[in-house]
Order: sequence, then C-alpha cells, then structure tokens
Amino acid sequence: MSTEEPSDRSGPRAGSQRAGTSVVHFVRHGEVHNPDRVLYGRLPGFGLSDLGHRMAAGVAEHFGSRAEAGRPIRMLVSSPLQRAQETVAPLAKRLGMPVTLEPRVIEAENRFEGMSDIRSHLRDPRIWPWLRNPMRPSWGEPYAEQVNRMLAAAKDLSDRAVEDHGDGAEVVVVSHQLPIWVTRLWAEERPLWHDPRSRECSLTSVTSLHIGPEGVESVSYEEPNRELLKDAVALPGA
Repeated sequence: MSTEEPSDRSGPRAGSQRAGTSVVHFVRHGEVHNPDRVLYGRLPGFGLSDLGHRMAAGVAEHFGSRAEAGRPIRMLVSSPLQRAQETVAPLAKRLGMPVTLEPRVIEAENRFEGMSDIRSHLRDPRIWPWLRNPMRPSWGEPYAEQVNRMLAAAKDLSDRAVEDHGDGAEVVVVSHQLPIWVTRLWAEERPLWHDPRSRECSLTSVTSLHIGPEGVESVSYEEPNRELLKDAVALPGA
C-alpha cells in the first residue's frame, strides 16, 4: 500500500533560498464543547468548552509573556473554523494584533464527519471501501495533501514575516491536530502513516517549525497548558 508521500519530499526543507530565519508556531486549538461526541471535522457550530476558553487564555499568557521578554509575535493566523478563531482571540487581544484567516491550515477532510460512535458504523458494509487503505488514509484527505498545504502556508507566512520584520520573525498559527502532526512527521523525516494514539499534539500544544534560508531546519514542541490537560475530555477527531 502506498503511503502517498508529498510529491516533493524535499519541499521547503530544502530550497526556499531566502535570507533570514523565522519560527512558525502551529498551535492546536483548545477543547471543544461536544457533549454528543460527534466527529465534527469541518462542521460549523463547534466552539470551545469552558475549559477550552481557559486553554485559550493560557496560550495568550504563554506568547504574551514571550513578547514581553523580547520575543514578539509578528503575525497571528488562524484556521477559519470557529474553535481555532476562539483559541487565538485572547492572544490577539493581549497583543493588540489582527488575525489573518488562512484556509490552508484547516482541519483535514474526513468521510466520518458528523458521525458519533464511529466504531458502531464500522459494521456497515457501505463504508468498507473507505477503509481500504489506512496508510493514505482512504477515509479522508490524504496525509500528503495535508502536509503540502500546511507547508505552503508556512512558507508564505515565513517569507512575509521575514520580509516585513526581519531575521528571527515569529508567527503563531492556530490549526488542528492531524494536519499539524503529519507536518511534524514530514519535517522529522518519519513516515506519514501512524497510529492516531501516538500523536504528540495535545490541546493548545505548540509545534514550532524553525525555518532557515533553505527551509525547515528543526521542530520543537511544548505544552503551555499541560496542567489543564488532565481535565480535558477525549473527543473524536479534533
């Protein structure tokens, strides 16, 4: 079975060829209010829970403190989905900055979107063709396509930040778990297919791409809201 790797494996890691360095911080959104445990994907109307709003405030404190210590954020970017915009809102208020909506960092497409209790649906023969290739995956947007759009967005934002603000410019992008995780796998030269239980991308975690003149040089990861994670509900497909 094909893993459907990105068409240009080198990608922005090798070949952006511009002066200056930058950091693009991909932040996963906060916990979502989802009492029916729907796999909400790109569906409208799914905003943050009370805990999610506390997480968003934690993100604002994390990056606000960095800015006060001499590490200013030069651009704020968000997926168009409600939960991402609500996550970035306190940070935008703290920094007094506008937020740019970027459709390329949206959640992955998923054929199970709108369903709850996914396990029970797996007995339906009509959906078995969706499961034919879990390495692609055949039930949704291919991993490679997610990586390509996320990297394209990261490169454009990085180039713009360096052009406007100079070497070392930092950008915060609020996005979603799966696109962030497969982009990290690509950057670390690991296979894109994986066990979802192995993802290191908790709610409001920060996965940072450190970008140099020739592209992505390294990745770092931190969890500014680690103490809140114990109270989060494990929701499907966030």
